[in-house]
Amino acid sequence: MTSPRQRVSEEPVVQPDHTDGPVAMTGGVVPTPATQPPEPNGAPLGEGAPLADEQAGPNAPTPDLGPPGSAPTFSSRSHRVLAIANQKGGVGKTTTAVNLGAALAELGYRVLVVDLDPQGNATTGLGVNARNLDTSVYDVILHDVPIEDCIEPTSLRNLFLVPATIDLAGAEIELVPAFSRELRLKRALASVTEDFDYVLIDCPPSLGLLTVNALAAAGEVAVPIQCEYYALEGLGQLLRNIERVRANLNPGLSVSTIIMTMYDARTRLAEQVVEEVRNHFGDRVCRNVVPRTVRISEAPSFGQPVILFDPTSRGATAYRELAREVSRGKA
Repeated sequence: MTSPRQRVSEEPVVQPDHTDGPVAMTGGVVPTPATQPPEPNGAPLGEGAPLADEQAGPNAPTPDLGPPGSAPTFSSRSHRVLAIANQKGGVGKTTTAVNLGAALAELGYRVLVVDLDPQGNATTGLGVNARNLDTSVYDVILHDVPIEDCIEPTSLRNLFLVPATIDLAGAEIELVPAFSRELRLKRALASVTEDFDYVLIDCPPSLGLLTVNALAAAGEVAVPIQCEYYALEGLGQLLRNIERVRANLNPGLSVSTIIMTMYDARTRLAEQVVEEVRNHFGDRVCRNVVPRTVRISEAPSFGQPVILFDPTSRGATAYRELAREVSRGKA
């Protein structure tokens, strides 16, 4: 019997097709304005800034989104690690991790989804039963189990999962006295990053040590934002924490992608939220938005990404277009 590491390594690598034409502007796509406002500027925080959640004053500077210069050039990066993060719950982090990962795998990329949320929704959403697992991401972070021993295949070719179990709920407390607690996931992923084109880390809805581990391990942050007013609240705090992680733990970290989710074209509010986010963050906001659809909501109950559950649905089309855009940058 081969080990999970052998199972991952032996599968032939399918070269992605980069000959696709421009992303189709159909369905739930909101066109980007012709002229984008400049990126927000912010002064980096000093060394030793705390990572804990805190209330920002009304005159707090707008956080910097990454190293000086324009957004990252995606085509030059062969192995990308993205933390999908937003401390607000219910904005589509897990849905994006599962379906974006599946759509990238469908394009031929080798994708690893790391479920870092104690709720384990990415695990069940990809058809893996957590009760049948011997090891999980909890063992990787707390007990130094090699991550290769935790990788599980999924029903989709090229898509793999590091699952989570309820044990992860206690990890925040158990990590407090641990040595080098913020870098445990980064060290674990170092041995497998080269085996995958994309590593997508599904973060919990908090700014605790699990999220800090994800941000320290990632090269980029993808932020899903629900197309409603409340989703904008707390975004500034997330960006300030990303900035602190960059200043203290991960100098190369940047916010590369902002994904608008649960877009309802029937409401004026959704258009206003998208417009406001585009005005503030410029071309880091994906042109393709994810619509609010019943099929996306139903797919997890069948343990499948929406592109398998209903390949012709609006949700499946939206995530395919989003995957093409993310994989080659915003041309």
